[in-house]
Amino acid sequence: MKKALILVDLENEWITEGSDYFLGDISSLFERTNKLIDFCRKNGYKIIFVTHEEEGSEDAFAPGTTRVNIIDGIDKKEEDIHIRKNKISPFYHTNLEEELNGVEEVVISGILANLCVRSTVQDAYDRDFDITVIKDCCASFDAQTQKFTFKDLHNTREEIQFKNLDEFLSGC
Repeated sequence: MKKALILVDLENEWITEGSDYFLGDISSLFERTNKLIDFCRKNGYKIIFVTHEEEGSEDAFAPGTTRVNIIDGIDKKEEDIHIRKNKISPFYHTNLEEELNGVEEVVISGILANLCVRSTVQDAYDRDFDITVIKDCCASFDAQTQKFTFKDLHNTREEIQFKNLDEFLSGC
């Protein structure tokens, strides 16, 4: 079975002090995410990074700025796929669906769990992928929102698996 790891919006905007989207110190997220990337790479997953660029913005998520670059310390390789989006869903007007041609199972993580990650999950679900969300490799502005997001997605799409990184790594 062909598999892919989709990493959503792991970009500098979230760690830029003064940004309206600043999440604080999320360095532990990067450590877990790198473990996830390493595992998936070693097991033949297609690695896909998605970043957001806000068309017309001169501030948040502004195209051509360092704020839309993938966070330093995230283990992105030259051969990994990088898709730039300008809407919430990475499927909207991008080549993500083409990149997933032949893939049956997707593993999803990233930022914000309740917005772009959720949209990725929902749109992948509507395209009949087997989906696993790595909960502790996701971030939101607060734990309550993230917990509700995963609960709501699980309650409305029970086929989706929600696992923490250790559970995912030990179950594969």
